[in-house]
Parts: sequence; structure tokens; C-alpha cells
Amino acid sequence: MDLTAEWTEHEPDEQPAVRQDEGAAEDGFTAVVERQSRTMFRVASSLLRNPYDAEDAVQEAFLKLYRTGGWRRMENERSFLARTVWRVALDRLKAVGIAQDVNGMEIAASGKSPEERAAEGDERELLRQMINTLPEDLRRPLVLSAIEEMTSVEVAVVLGIPEGTVRTRVMRAKAELKKRFEARKEVQR
Repeated sequence: MDLTAEWTEHEPDEQPAVRQDEGAAEDGFTAVVERQSRTMFRVASSLLRNPYDAEDAVQEAFLKLYRTGGWRRMENERSFLARTVWRVALDRLKAVGIAQDVNGMEIAASGKSPEERAAEGDERELLRQMINTLPEDLRRPLVLSAIEEMTSVEVAVVLGIPEGTVRTRVMRAKAELKKRFEARKEVQR
């Protein structure tokens, strides 16, 4: 029997298996995208504060993960993806020159001031505005833990800081928000 003929006889059988493996991998990646895209969008949006930029960051993160196959090596899917999109979002900020000192920046809230919102009785909007005016080192862990409902371990992975630091910053952010709310109530009286 000719060895070349033997190779060609088995080759067609192996190709569909490879295609099936690729199809299964695509299905697996699609499932990851469906499960985590909203969380990734919220993480990117919390840093970029622009829904269009956040969408772009999520798409870029998924594209990088797909091309590198990094999504197959995830241990904690949510933390891994949140950290990935966080880094992509930071890179986007740096690319447009906004993130010279991301840790120290405070971005003014758009729209009405917190005083105007409180006068209208919109406490949720007031809270959102107050969260947005927190220093970044307090705002980020608070948003990820309280709004995104991530554990302190997951937040630590995303931000690249120790878990104890995450808990301290969340506690400080909550105390600062409480202080600001109480000050607003006093002003209103």
C-alpha cells in the first residue's frame, strides 16, 4: 500500500473534526460574549463615561481575546473579562490624552448640579452625581463593588490592588457619600 494514499485517505476525516472543534470554540466564545458583554460595558462605561467609547472598548477587548485565544484560559471569567476591558478602557483614555493622572482626576458631572437635583427631589440622580464627583481612587472600587455587584476579590483583580485596599476604599467612599448627603440635608433645612 502506498503511504501517500494512506495519508490522503484519512485526511478528509480529520478536517471535519477540526472544523467541528472550531465551531465549538466559536459557540463557546459566543456564549462568553452573551454572558459578560453587559458587565464589560458597565465596567468600561464607569471609566470612560461615554456609552459609545464603552461599546468600542468592549468590542476591542473581545476582539483581542478572540484573536489571542485568551478567553480559553480564564479561571474566573467575570474578573478576567472585567480586568481586560478595564485595561482597554485605560488605554483609550491615555490615547486621547485624558488619563495623564487618572487616579487624581475628578470629572464634573454633566447636566444640573447636585443642588438642583436635590431641590427637585431626585435623590437617585443626586447620588449618581455625588459618586461621579468622588476621587477616582474611591469611585472606581465603589462602582465595581456596589453597582456592578463584584466581590472585593474580583474588584482587587480588576484594579490590580490588594483586597484590603478595595474594602478600605469602598468604606471611605461610602463614608464620604454619607457625609455629603448629610451636608445636603442640613443645607436644605
